[in-house]
Amino acid sequence: MDASLAARIAADPNYQKLKATRSRFGWTLTLAMLVVYYGFILLIAFDKAVLAARIGSGVMTWGIPIGFGVIVFTILITAVYVRRANSEFDDLSEKIKQQVLK
Repeated sequence: MDASLAARIAADPNYQKLKATRSRFGWTLTLAMLVVYYGFILLIAFDKAVLAARIGSGVMTWGIPIGFGVIVFTILITAVYVRRANSEFDDLSEKIKQQVLK
């Protein structure tokens, strides 16, 4: 890619919007994942009794559904990112291509 094309892309307002929006959204999801994951790890480290408590009279403890919840949360935020990337972010990318290639 030549320097003038890169400069036109960098100067495009849609590119600036895409860059800022995608970055902010990515950091928000990253923060959410860190809170959930490290919250689970801290719970393991400092309050094992909560995770070891049985659910009802069965053999399953709270650690299993909470751990499963962390995995499901990871899948869900990945799906949220992919959905937004395939709609809003792809639309902005297409607008950038159309503007720059004029």
